[in-house]
Amino acid sequence: MTARVAAVSTAPADVISDLRKLGLTEYEARVYFQLLCDSPATAYEIAKTANLPRPNTYNALESLVQRGAVLPVSEAPARYVAAPPDQFLDAVARRTSTLCAAITARLEEVARPVDDQYVWTLRGDAQVHDKIAALIDSSRESLMVKASDEILRRHTDSLRAAAGRGVEMLMVLFATDVSEFRFGPNCKVYRHEGNGVRMGKTDNLFTIAADHVEMVTAQILEEVVAVHTRNEPIVTMAESLVRHDFYMAEIFLRFGDQIDAAFGPYLRDLRLACFTPAQAESFRLKTGIRD
Repeated sequence: MTARVAAVSTAPADVISDLRKLGLTEYEARVYFQLLCDSPATAYEIAKTANLPRPNTYNALESLVQRGAVLPVSEAPARYVAAPPDQFLDAVARRTSTLCAAITARLEEVARPVDDQYVWTLRGDAQVHDKIAALIDSSRESLMVKASDEILRRHTDSLRAAAGRGVEMLMVLFATDVSEFRFGPNCKVYRHEGNGVRMGKTDNLFTIAADHVEMVTAQILEEVVAVHTRNEPIVTMAESLVRHDFYMAEIFLRFGDQIDAAFGPYLRDLRLACFTPAQAESFRLKTGIRD
């Protein structure tokens, strides 16, 4: 009888890391991955192919069977197959959601109310954009946004859904074309100062205020960092920023030629009078103006 030859598969480190975040041990993750690549298989075959200690492989298989990640399909010898990833991970998601809801209910019984006046610092691309998405998804009345189109584009689906809920939107964007962000009659979109040219440090900022009670301002550079708060004066300041840029955009649409004649293109005379040397040089590079 010809011996069965198992497929040798090296588990990617990022996949193993993600599985461990879901609660699997290192050995459980490697055993599950190996069975996805080659099953049915015995514990001996899994241990040999995945280069795992046999005792640890047996323990991992027992635990995976209890989790519903692995199914025994024969005896003498016992062979196993991996449950399809969508079924296994859906079950994990349901159990996790149920557990989180239960823990939340118990902890809320003892938790002191959060002071809404705190300003929270968020760091990292995922954490910052998750907060922005959550703020958009929870909005019910209004959204006010100042951002570059390339950053805002990441949240197009959430914004479109908010518009579908009837949320009023006012957006001022650094962009050459803003038409893609007009999601309906309740969505007003403007190019910053009528031209959408990016300059200074504000072109790297994403500012959004929701329902007049909550805001996030993010700096999108090499390090993505943001602040989030429900502090009323700060929320009011964020809304004022967007509102005054809306005023400027409307003024430029009507009086742009007169403004350029009075202050130079891109408000040159006003900007260069108060910019730092670095900001002034950035202005010249972005606009081509050397005077």
